Amino acid sequence: MLRINEIRSDHELNTEELYKKTAKILKVRTADLKELQIIKKSLDARRKNDIKHIYAVAVSVPNEEKILNRLRDRRVSLYSEKCYSLPKPVSGAIIENPPVVVGFGPAGMFAALCLSYAGLKPLVLERGDEVDIRAGKVMELWDKGILDTESNVQFGEGGAGTFSDGKLNTGIRDKENRNRFVLDSFVKYGAPETILTDNKPHIGSDVLKRIVKSIRRDIIDHGGTVRFRSRFTGFETDRDGLLKGIYINDEEFISCERLILAIGHSARDTFEGLLNASLIMEPKSFAVGIRVQHLQEDINRAMFGAERERIRRNADYKLTFRAPSGRGVYSFCMCPGGYVVNSSSEERMLCINGMSYSGRDGLNANSAIVVTVSPSDYIELGYGQAGVLSGMEFQRELERRAFSEGKGLIPCQRLDDFRENRISEGFGKISPQCKGGYSYGNIRNILPDFISSDIISAFGSFGQRIQGFDDPDSLLSGVESRTSSPVRILRNENFLSSVPGIFPAGEGAGYAGGIMSAAIDGLKCAEALLKY
Repeated sequence: MLRINEIRSDHELNTEELYKKTAKILKVRTADLKELQIIKKSLDARRKNDIKHIYAVAVSVPNEEKILNRLRDRRVSLYSEKCYSLPKPVSGAIIENPPVVVGFGPAGMFAALCLSYAGLKPLVLERGDEVDIRAGKVMELWDKGILDTESNVQFGEGGAGTFSDGKLNTGIRDKENRNRFVLDSFVKYGAPETILTDNKPHIGSDVLKRIVKSIRRDIIDHGGTVRFRSRFTGFETDRDGLLKGIYINDEEFISCERLILAIGHSARDTFEGLLNASLIMEPKSFAVGIRVQHLQEDINRAMFGAERERIRRNADYKLTFRAPSGRGVYSFCMCPGGYVVNSSSEERMLCINGMSYSGRDGLNANSAIVVTVSPSDYIELGYGQAGVLSGMEFQRELERRAFSEGKGLIPCQRLDDFRENRISEGFGKISPQCKGGYSYGNIRNILPDFISSDIISAFGSFGQRIQGFDDPDSLLSGVESRTSSPVRILRNENFLSSVPGIFPAGEGAGYAGGIMSAAIDGLKCAEALLKY
């Protein structure tokens, strides 16, 4: 097959139009084209008055090598896609006990899928509830302020990504094409086929809930077991230091020689237990900051200009800035037509995240604006006595301040008031679109001064790139503290931790940052376990 990139059009192309444009580039007859498939679709909105739809396609045509040599067009190349498939069943039982997967977020789900298809009948332990019960617990938090510390936005079937925008883009270049396998799997379990070709695919929280249930059923159909309200609380090793078994809910002991730890970035009590058990970990950099809300129509106008009525989607954005301090400031988890959500998981602490439904049709756009902090930053602030977990304790302190500032609700503040270090007395043209109660609050009382200063500097730069981004009425909320794990559980080239038999995986282990990268890492860890 041949791959043709950069097929540009001022409107979305139907199948006939795409065939004609492809044939014209290849200088062949339309009738010669066979098996045309769209590889990727994107939108080039850099020129507001000349927005282009861009396609990459693969097509079969006679004499492909001859056409390629004749054209010498950089847009055209030979194309072959490597297909990843789950391992075939292992012949003969070679391990005494089934492998255990701790955590049923993307890393744990795809690790368990891999192991179940290999015939190893994994046991999956999830501390939270199955997704329908979990959704009810989340609504109790948002509507009544009642927090279940075991089943919430962070913990439960599907992981933290289930109550997010469901973004499926990743910068990972995987030679085995696991990323395509993950996308194909999502479609198999109920996602729209558009995620296979969209440049920035997303599913939405409403659709993700259905998908994770289908994945669970497939794991069970292939011999796996999934247990909810089953918190991993420790492990034992034998006299040679090899994994011997694990504890569930501090009481039940299960013999286990192979364990995939896909605990997520918010399993703070688990981090503490692992450290006490001498599993080797290290502190790592992450980012903290705020969420900003704008009217989605204003973002559409700024990004699409006069073309906004013609573009059948809400605009998104991605922004980066190098602050005068030298720290990086960037937008994170941008949610078109989305909501700011209370995503707390510990009592008397408050953190937020962004969420969109599949339609992305809410009134406001929101995005995190976060500042990178390194171990030296939070140790300098006085958290060094916490050692490996100093970043985690820094996060906790910010969340305590946010809970206090909002009196248990999401604290909100106009940008102009944030700059002037004063509490807002009212909202301007932007009303909060939140899941969970909100109140007025001075977010400067939550963040360290250097982070507030860097965010203020960034808004000046961002306002030059997106008109109206730094509008005084732009609405800030805090605190965005869980962009990634504050620790990394060290592992070797075989994905093994310092305790042989334990395979750290995904976001919580410090090796992923989003649904796709976590799922891919889960697959890699399961493959490593099969070789172990």
